Amino acid sequence: MDVMGDKATLFETGRFVQPSGLDQAGEAAEDAVEELRRRLAAEAGDVEAMSVLGAMLLRRGDLDGAEPHLRAATAAGDRAAANNLGVLLHQRGYADEAAGWWRIAAVAGSAAAAHALGRHHRERGDEPAAEYWLRQSAEQGHALGAYALADLLEHRGDAGAERWMRAAAERGHREAAYRLARALDRRAPNEGREGQDRLEGHESREGHEQGEEEAGADNGVAATDEAEQWYKQAAARGHRRAALHLGAILEKRGELKEAGRWYLTSAKDGEARAACALGFLLRDAGDTESAAVWWLRAAQDGDGNAANALGALHAERGEPQTAERWYRAAMDAGDDNGAYNLGLLCAEQGRTAQAEQWYRRAAYAGHREAANALAILLLQGGDTAGAEPWFSKAAEAGSVDAAFNLGILFAGRGEEAAALRWYERAAAAGHTEAALQVGIARLRDGDEPEAERHLRCAAGRGSAEAAYRLATVLDARRPPEPAHELGESVHEKSECEEWYERAASQGHRRAQVRVGMLAAARGDVIEAARWYREAAEAGSRNGAFNLGLLLAREGSEPEAAVWWTRAADAGHGRAALRLALVYARRGELAEGQRWADRAVSLGPAEVTERAARLRDALRQELSA
Repeated sequence: MDVMGDKATLFETGRFVQPSGLDQAGEAAEDAVEELRRRLAAEAGDVEAMSVLGAMLLRRGDLDGAEPHLRAATAAGDRAAANNLGVLLHQRGYADEAAGWWRIAAVAGSAAAAHALGRHHRERGDEPAAEYWLRQSAEQGHALGAYALADLLEHRGDAGAERWMRAAAERGHREAAYRLARALDRRAPNEGREGQDRLEGHESREGHEQGEEEAGADNGVAATDEAEQWYKQAAARGHRRAALHLGAILEKRGELKEAGRWYLTSAKDGEARAACALGFLLRDAGDTESAAVWWLRAAQDGDGNAANALGALHAERGEPQTAERWYRAAMDAGDDNGAYNLGLLCAEQGRTAQAEQWYRRAAYAGHREAANALAILLLQGGDTAGAEPWFSKAAEAGSVDAAFNLGILFAGRGEEAAALRWYERAAAAGHTEAALQVGIARLRDGDEPEAERHLRCAAGRGSAEAAYRLATVLDARRPPEPAHELGESVHEKSECEEWYERAASQGHRRAQVRVGMLAAARGDVIEAARWYREAAEAGSRNGAFNLGLLLAREGSEPEAAVWWTRAADAGHGRAALRLALVYARRGELAEGQRWADRAVSLGPAEVTERAARLRDALRQELSA
């Protein structure tokens, strides 16, 4: 009974593969019974039982327990025991002695031992001996032997490598199936496999205002049908890179659900690029939170693209420190976008010198949007002559942002008409920020119809700010209404509210507050609370204040006080006044006076006046 064939993974991995069944407790009990039965048989002199018992103990890692049984069975001529004894000795670090026992087993006909012996010789640089023993193993139908032989021949550039790689793949060797698929891919037409060797996926800097979103790398694969089948076979056997490539093929064909399934399989097995690609699929499907989970996993494993995506996500959320950490991680991973995004982040924070440093680093590496951003920074510093060459470089690289940024150049010179022309050119080419700028300029000029047209374009392309501004334009056309009170009659939802909601759903805090106010005006308290809470949790002091008002009117004053405290701490005078009143009613006069003082300092004027009267009254009460 040659059991070594099942233990060949020992030589390659240095450990046994652990069972993955659902009933491990039951299997452990069965193994214990089987071990006892074999032990009794071995003690009675059964050679096969000695061999199997030694293999069982070896699998469990009990080298001291396994060795005497394997030596006894080997002495009795059991080739499987000789093979496993070689494995045991190899694990102990006695490679030469192990090779001696493998030779004995291989001469006796053990394909697994021939494979192990061939690997031993190859590791020592004796390729003729390695080829001899690996061929012996492969010709006996041993999958690992066929694969190792193919690897050796491929290393030498031998045309016979594919034959043995195919043989190993047909016998279920997953790495052989993957490598065979890659070889077939390399023979495919160049136009069909350009994206295959990159598999770096998508650009990830959509959280910033300056610069056009770069097109992502082609993540598709035009592999042959045969290559796809081998990828699928390897992936089905748990090969994570094969699952990644299979997912890329399916994504290229538009089979996103199936692509996501294979990306998920690969990502769960630890493939960072698959986790990153899965994140983008989820992002494109609108599930940003789940996307962030997979980007985090990929970024922690060194994927620069995922780190950039996380940085953009945190930048959008108003978390610049976290964004900077991930952009640095992307840069450390060799992704030029990391340096570019760091420049954007520093510029947004007013750290001009650092921004210029990061922009230059990315621009010299050929990043066209970094060149644009650097030119903007130079413009802002008054260096028009230094800015124009960088704009030109970006434009020559095909960036639509060149037009947008040239608009910035002319605007910096005070040539508003020329700047608007460049903005309009960029907007016509699909530049969202340019369309927003044209809309803002037209509003400033009083051309409301043209402003509305451009704002609609920008909002339709996903600009939350444009959606909010468009909503304010439409809102201003409605007849003025008195300040809403909870319990008013329900109003029909208007178009401006729909645009507010679109902006709010993209995280625009002012829009979230406005949607909450409109919902409250309709009498929809639940919807109003939801939007107020979302705005408040994102840092909106008005959202926190309005949520407190709503909760107080619903009878939840303690919870309302929590949100008023958050709003007051952020500088909301009315919230501070509300807190002063709450504490005064509770009889906590000192605390009420403290919040009244805060309200006086925060204002506005009417709040200051009321808070001052309350403060004085509380002071008199305390001194009485």
